[in-house]
Amino acid sequence: MLIRTFVLMLLMPFWGRKWVFLVSMTAAEKSKDERSESDDGSNQKGGPMVRVPGMALLWRRAVSLLVEQEVAARRAMAKKRVVQDGDETIIRDFSIFTTARGDALFTQSWRPVDGEIRGLVILLHGLNEHSERYSNFAKKLNANGFNVYGMDWIGHGGSDGLHAYVHSLDDAVCDLKSFIGRVLTENPGLPCFCFGHSTGAAIILKAALDPKVEACISGIVVTSPAVGVQPSHPIHSILAPIVSLLLPRHQVGAANKNGSVVSRDPEALLAKYSDPLVYTGSIRVRTGYEILRIASYLQQNLRRLRVPFLVLHGTADRVTDPDASMKFYEEASATDKTIRLLEGHLQYLLFEPEPEREAIMKEIIEWLKCRVEREVGNRSYFSSFSSMHLKGI
Repeated sequence: MLIRTFVLMLLMPFWGRKWVFLVSMTAAEKSKDERSESDDGSNQKGGPMVRVPGMALLWRRAVSLLVEQEVAARRAMAKKRVVQDGDETIIRDFSIFTTARGDALFTQSWRPVDGEIRGLVILLHGLNEHSERYSNFAKKLNANGFNVYGMDWIGHGGSDGLHAYVHSLDDAVCDLKSFIGRVLTENPGLPCFCFGHSTGAAIILKAALDPKVEACISGIVVTSPAVGVQPSHPIHSILAPIVSLLLPRHQVGAANKNGSVVSRDPEALLAKYSDPLVYTGSIRVRTGYEILRIASYLQQNLRRLRVPFLVLHGTADRVTDPDASMKFYEEASATDKTIRLLEGHLQYLLFEPEPEREAIMKEIIEWLKCRVEREVGNRSYFSSFSSMHLKGI
């Protein structure tokens, strides 16, 4: 990679010259054609036109078409899974959420058929996966009185973009903010919580640093947050900013078809890496750089976090750093904060073997229910206080 980067940097000045030469040649040819057409009296009025090299244009169109076809296939599969869910105790639905940039994101919801709704949970998946993978967890939340909403962030699941390619995680942060606003509009008056895993957790944490988001969410639960992420070699940190500009979509290393060990449950690993909506290739350069960038930002700014939160991290996690989660817990300004480092657990805590998986889900749900009861209690207190104040007591 170092040799490739060096060669590409040497060639960069010549790329511009070659492009100008091509444009000037085609422009000259165009002028000649225009003079010929003018002699025939068939020339139409209009601005100057510059020809783009045919091969470059065809290549871009071909790539764009392939990406569109891939997105269509992924989105059709995501929709099919929602429609074919046969669980009669819940209501499944999906929608396409259009971002301010014009990208179409696949979103879905899980809502209980019966029972009182106590709150909302917005799910954000990790890198290379999608929201449908958390369907079992969402149904357990339904059983405890929560409406659940999931969003496939850009380049993932049924959403627009080259699979697992993220040009900017800041875009994903902005998309999450907009999605939270839409969910709150549809469910006025209910406390809203966010759950995120790994890179999804990092996106949520950065969004929560915005005072507007902080004011409208009641708490955050994160598993294996990508607060501390180390590249496989120190040189990658140096090269990442350069290579991400030159070859943003390039995959680092050979394809990872067998997948990394992120769970101690063989069946969970098989389900993950045989899922067509899960990206199993090597990480794309720009995506990797964006993860390093957001992790660095969070390490410098998480002391500003004031939203109540719960952090769960496995001590055997080799993808994200449990020590960084402990540092984040210690530095955050939130007065209501909890961390649990789970001995021997790997990265995907909600996909660990039973009974650990069930215990982790139960702990998250109990934490959420406790915050809902506390918030309802606070609202009742302030409502009573306001009534007393109005009566002049």
